[in-house]
Amino acid sequence: MTNTSRKAQLHGLLNRLAGLPPPAAIAALGEVCLPDARFYVGHPVNECVGVEAFVERFLAPMQRALRPLMRRDDIFMSGTSRTGSGDWVAAMGHYVGNFQYKLFNIQPHDRLAFVRYGEFYRLDGDRIAEARLLVEFVDLARQAGQMKLPPAFGTDMLFPAPASHDGVMLGANNPTQGEVSAALVEAMLGNLRHYTPGSFDSVGQTGTGGYWHEAMLWYGPAGIGSNYTYDGFQKDHRIPFLTGFPDRVGGNHYARFGDGNYVCSGGWPSINATHGGTYLGVPATYRKITQRVMDFWRCTDGKIMENWVFIDLPDLFLQIGHDVLP
Repeated sequence: MTNTSRKAQLHGLLNRLAGLPPPAAIAALGEVCLPDARFYVGHPVNECVGVEAFVERFLAPMQRALRPLMRRDDIFMSGTSRTGSGDWVAAMGHYVGNFQYKLFNIQPHDRLAFVRYGEFYRLDGDRIAEARLLVEFVDLARQAGQMKLPPAFGTDMLFPAPASHDGVMLGANNPTQGEVSAALVEAMLGNLRHYTPGSFDSVGQTGTGGYWHEAMLWYGPAGIGSNYTYDGFQKDHRIPFLTGFPDRVGGNHYARFGDGNYVCSGGWPSINATHGGTYLGVPATYRKITQRVMDFWRCTDGKIMENWVFIDLPDLFLQIGHDVLP
């Protein structure tokens, strides 16, 4: 989306929704969504058809559990997808509130909670036709002392905002720099598909001519954790993941675009694989799985500096016979 006023309007609406009673939220969303708009939310919400279903099954439970519900965007960007799927707005941040009522069987601890979200909204003209949301319910369970996964390899933590503090971009999008940033990320992803068995290393990811900055930060979901430097990313996420899913094939993203120094991408599902090794404490089941993912990247001086990663772990683990929500 390139219309600056429309972009700012959507940003304002999405942030107001958190505090609107359900009937008012339905009315406000109805003004900017197509009647048959589909909202795809991570498990256990999943697909909602129409704004009423989305408010009833996702927004209202969030408002009831986290009081008063507030939304804090750390990244807000827009652009035309390089996959050919049209114009999108994407956001990343936290829903915030005092956790006072159970949410999807997660019991409240009556303290402040930050719930991470990544969101994509596809536009048809000036209206929302489709939305994809991954919300960190597993991390909420961790904060409330009800974590069902083993301790993370990395550090479970609050997602930080971009170090440059320029992620909320409400002016006109920057397609020229956005294309440069997106091309850098796509080259990295293409190279990442190939790795050396045993070391799990992909030549060219770092060093002279590499894609990642030497001081890169990778922020993973609860259960995987965050890490620092490419070696930390390898140790805490990539090696455990490739050990658990050695035949993984990625791609099939519904959207990918750049806006200035930022790039975002999402797949629903993106990854197809076989659970061929122990992963986050679960021995191999040899079942076929798919994985819903969402990424946000910040680039600087021709290198990838930060990467925020969302994975629908509740959906993934259900496919291998485990429920990671309480």
